[in-house]
Amino acid sequence: MRVYTVHIRHSADRLNRDAVLVKEGFCWPAFFVNVLWALWHRMWLAAILFLVATVAVSGIGQALDIDPMTGAALDLAMALLIGAFANDLRRRSLARSGYDFTGVVAATGEDAATRRWYDLNPPERAAWR
Repeated sequence: MRVYTVHIRHSADRLNRDAVLVKEGFCWPAFFVNVLWALWHRMWLAAILFLVATVAVSGIGQALDIDPMTGAALDLAMALLIGAFANDLRRRSLARSGYDFTGVVAATGEDAATRRWYDLNPPERAAWR
């Protein structure tokens, strides 16, 4: 079972509300392709920060003339940190974009979690009809 947080953007028009589910835990896509992951989720500032951090770590490694294994370890450590905190950054980005945290749901996948959320919250389900 996976645990998801549910974020809903409430608007004056009840038919044009958006719901986003964000998985709890480690984010593998952000670990492997962090800048592209941030751009995909429209997190522009995070994408810029990931790019700057990657260039800075590589630049510092070259300036200090560290061996390739240490450089690879630094790159891996940075990727692990990004993967560990990526979904938290996404939640903060959603909050800044006007989404409200409305709850937590557990299910086997995102589609099942969405169905489960609407089954447990009939007033929310009625707003999307």
